[in-house]
Amino acid sequence: MRQLKPDTRTSATFHPIDQPRAHEYVAEQIRRQIALGLLAPGSPLPTERELAALFGVGRATVQQAIRVLEAELLVETRRGRHGGSSVTAKPTDRLAMDYLLARLRGEASRIAAAVELREILEPRIAARAVETGDRRFLGDALAAARRGAGAESDPKFMGADTEFHLAIARATGNQMLVEAIEQIRLTLNDVLFALPDSPLWHQRSVIEHERIAAAWQAGDPTAAEAAMAEHIAETASSIHALMASLEDASTRP
Repeated sequence: MRQLKPDTRTSATFHPIDQPRAHEYVAEQIRRQIALGLLAPGSPLPTERELAALFGVGRATVQQAIRVLEAELLVETRRGRHGGSSVTAKPTDRLAMDYLLARLRGEASRIAAAVELREILEPRIAARAVETGDRRFLGDALAAARRGAGAESDPKFMGADTEFHLAIARATGNQMLVEAIEQIRLTLNDVLFALPDSPLWHQRSVIEHERIAAAWQAGDPTAAEAAMAEHIAETASSIHALMASLEDASTRP
């Protein structure tokens, strides 16, 4: 990073501007959707023509963005008439899992902070979603809950789980709350993926999602807040147990 430029008249400090190029904006938006699990491993990306229309850029810009994501091993592309780009499948071998767990150990304090923020924010967000009376996003939450119940893999369940929580945040009408939930998910999705006994966790989460949605449908903010608090507490307990086991393993001779 280039040197900071202090303002000699005040204590303010400024960064020189690095002007991002258009393809970097495109790559970052796709990268974020992958990290959130909204683009699941193995799922196809829209065509170059469709992406160009969605982002309002030329196809050459999209092609540059795809090359960046290919270099990061986030996307793979097949050439030819039936080709196209898709999200790279997440490796599930022992070596990949060991690498993931080692990385999670290094992020323990950030993960703990995200769990705490989630416990503070999400129950109140669930209540606020009911209080606004805006039920446009209720259908999105119910659809996400159904997709989660029928998910056949961890990545598909994680994507549906993220969609469920984002739909509730969007119903508040507060974009900062939506961004907060996105940031929490970006921090926690990998540790959620690493939880053991994931089928049992999926089943429990599906039941808890149904309780939250039922309270929303009934127009009961108190019940929605309580159901979300229970859901978040159960997940937090699982995360704390996993992180404690990782810490314990790292201290063994």
